[in-house]
Amino acid sequence: MMRRDVFGHVALDASDDVALLKKIASDLPILSDVCRADLLMYCRAKGSRVVTVAQARPHSFSPLYGENRVGLFVGEVTHPDVCRWLGGQHAPSRVQTVSLRGVTVARELYPVRNASKKLIAVVVKDAYWLAHERHRRRSRVFQEALHDLVTMVLRGDLRGAEDLSPFGEHDGIVWVDRERQIQYMSGIAAELYRRLGYREDLLGEHISRIEGVDRELVTVALDEQRAHQVTTEHDSLTWTRKVLPIWCPDVKRRWFHWPWEVAGQPRAVRPPLPLGALILVHDETEALQAQRELESKLALVREVHHRVKNNLQVVASIMRMQARRVESDEARTVLEESVNRILSVAVVHEFLSRNAQGTFNLHEVTNRILGQIKQGLLAPDKNINLHMRGPDIWLPAERATQCALVINELVQNAIEHGMADRQQGTILVELVDEGESVSIMVRDDGAGLPEGFDLATSSNLGLNIVCSMVQRDLQGTFSLSNGAEGTEALIRFQKTVAGGR
Repeated sequence: MMRRDVFGHVALDASDDVALLKKIASDLPILSDVCRADLLMYCRAKGSRVVTVAQARPHSFSPLYGENRVGLFVGEVTHPDVCRWLGGQHAPSRVQTVSLRGVTVARELYPVRNASKKLIAVVVKDAYWLAHERHRRRSRVFQEALHDLVTMVLRGDLRGAEDLSPFGEHDGIVWVDRERQIQYMSGIAAELYRRLGYREDLLGEHISRIEGVDRELVTVALDEQRAHQVTTEHDSLTWTRKVLPIWCPDVKRRWFHWPWEVAGQPRAVRPPLPLGALILVHDETEALQAQRELESKLALVREVHHRVKNNLQVVASIMRMQARRVESDEARTVLEESVNRILSVAVVHEFLSRNAQGTFNLHEVTNRILGQIKQGLLAPDKNINLHMRGPDIWLPAERATQCALVINELVQNAIEHGMADRQQGTILVELVDEGESVSIMVRDDGAGLPEGFDLATSSNLGLNIVCSMVQRDLQGTFSLSNGAEGTEALIRFQKTVAGGR
């Protein structure tokens, strides 16, 4: 993870150095997954401080850091070796044992050097000690391959990693050397290939021994020196393979000779030496099946909400027709108000028919409610304006329904009482996002509350509905008072119900 402005704090003058650190930061996530460890990159900041410029948490193991640490400054107390190394002192030992939040952690430090071999950053790998010990007991071949991958990432040479999906806890790893021989296969990988019918040991076999896309992927990745990912189906199994090509520009650390060394070619023109490729295998059959089942259920739920919305609109239409036929003004008013209540609920079901998972933007819901009230309650000969303002506020479906009804009642009440004897006026609905809570203010410039008005003893049905829903369902507070020009209704409630409902 990386904050956009964090590199504004680093004490680096060369743009190439900053570009290198950004490239490494983009490759740390897949490296963190394969290493099963948290990775953090530190750089010298302006003012002789040390700042965290990048962070990656593993998907293949429980991360040590739950919080985002990018942009945080560290010092000698918590990171003495990092500070000393970046301060130009002697490099610390490679593996250290530290206590982190009561957990024993194996910490390894890796230098990041620019093209001039100058130290510009330090990458820290923090792993649970148990995970570190398990890694130490793995095949020496795999340990060398992983070390080569770390070295390549810190050089900024890994290409295409930013397009890869995460490597998970139940994914397999295969190491294929430059001769296309399988030199390492994790237990999970061996079990995955058994599902494809390979019962015998594949170690030492050529990659062509495995039918499918493995050989082609390895060849493409090594030829292009770029990571690749592909999803394929085998006998009703859906697999995702990621291939990380490993190559090395430094021939001194390898025992074999380069063919062009004999011809006396200068080292500057030597192409990089391919060392092999890591194949990361993920079986996503069950996940895809579960996703398809979920999508099918969500489609059914959306259809149900669509039909409920249609049925509510039919009921509202029937009641509207009835309102036109009744002779009593009081009965007509009651029917019209009931129509708007029904349509307010229908609005939420309309949103649910589009998004069955049920998180709604209160701003959009309020706009729809006000639109319906304009069409259904406002007389054309009156100049009553309905406005709203406020940010997008996302709420669960249940609370969005309750808010829709509350806003409907308060606006209807403002029209019926505040604007009863007026030809023009304004009603404003204001939404305020207060973090964990929400405030809804409905303000009008009408007649105001009558003298001696008491909300607790009021017989107004709409206000009684609001009081009941705010206190019982929203578990919030409701107040009604005279403002500077008219009446102000204020509701406050938490975005989520206490107890996690």
